[in-house]
Amino acid sequence: MTLTKKILLGLGLGAIVGFILNMTSPDLFETLNTWVFVPLGKIFLNLIKMLVVPIVFVSITLGVAGLGDPKKLGRIGAKTISYFLVTTTIAIVIGLALSAVIQPGAGGGFDTEGAQYEVTDAPPVMDTLLNMIPTNPVTAMTEANMLQIITFSVFIGLALTVLGEKTKGILNLFEQANDIMMYLVNLVMKTAPYGTFGLIATAIGSQGYDAIKAMISYFLVVLAALLIHSVVTYGGTVAFLAKRNPIEFFKGFAPAMTVAFSTSSSNATLPVSMETAQKNLKVPEPISSFVQPLGATINMDGTAIMQGVATFFIAQAFGYDLTFTQILMVILTAVLASIGTAGVPGVGLVMLAMVLQSVGLPPEGIGLIIGIDRLLDMTRTAVNITGDAACAVYVAETEKKHLDLDKASA
Repeated sequence: MTLTKKILLGLGLGAIVGFILNMTSPDLFETLNTWVFVPLGKIFLNLIKMLVVPIVFVSITLGVAGLGDPKKLGRIGAKTISYFLVTTTIAIVIGLALSAVIQPGAGGGFDTEGAQYEVTDAPPVMDTLLNMIPTNPVTAMTEANMLQIITFSVFIGLALTVLGEKTKGILNLFEQANDIMMYLVNLVMKTAPYGTFGLIATAIGSQGYDAIKAMISYFLVVLAALLIHSVVTYGGTVAFLAKRNPIEFFKGFAPAMTVAFSTSSSNATLPVSMETAQKNLKVPEPISSFVQPLGATINMDGTAIMQGVATFFIAQAFGYDLTFTQILMVILTAVLASIGTAGVPGVGLVMLAMVLQSVGLPPEGIGLIIGIDRLLDMTRTAVNITGDAACAVYVAETEKKHLDLDKASA
């Protein structure tokens, strides 16, 4: 049995076991959750997280060094960031459009007085951009500050490119470190089916049927928007921009999507998503090593969809009518917040609080949806990393053409 099938089997069994225990024996679930499900999930997550910082540092350094020409780095960086901003805008428009049509929060009779949510202040966008340059790279690594690690890695990669033969030994060391990291990823992935089983059993068993039933309209609208965005936006990117088969793309990237679904973390899934893109989707290592870590930090299309749907849902639940100007403000704030709140714990809900405040809606409304956010968080994380992979495939295809032109002119 292939690893993908094993992970899917663990996913399915975890969901079934968690649901059955929640419905029939909550006490037994609590016992098994404490002694079996949580430890299995925690061990797997810790093993993956152990590799994230060294992989980001090594892979982006190698990616930048592998690109060679600083002009090529600028061209790829511009394509990548532009793609992320455009798809994030498309994502939130899809969420808002579906919500306006279906109106998941209208006539639900929700307990808005009992809704509570403690707002966490997100850093201003400008502060985040200014703090991208680390004053201490070692501290950035110990704190897993991804934007600072990426910036430092880009500088190291540029230095290796400019110095050339003088630093050949250091470049070889980075290449050997990358080999070690990829071996460890393969080793850790052998535990993925068991970790997935534990994580899903905990998520489903803790939420249960009642939480989903109470919010079924909101839940289904978010899932529909995520599906439409994945098929239309990412499938369209692969088919029309990269000129490749979208079905093969989704099939090849499925192992990373299942891991993202179980971990609910783009950064934690990064080692797996990079390896999957390079092996199954044939994305060149330098491009994958640059695009995907950057995407895991700032590209949050799935989260943007949740914000669009949740904003409409909360407005409808509280009896507010959003004006066209407010809707534009939601789109602008969500797109900027996708970069500005990178690395903030519970980033989806922090970003949502910012969006709600920008249009005068009560952030306490988040209390209405927080009960099932864990289940939706798994799905939107899978969408987030799929967008990173679609961007990597698109950039790889366009850079292939540039490479061919360079060879022809030479």
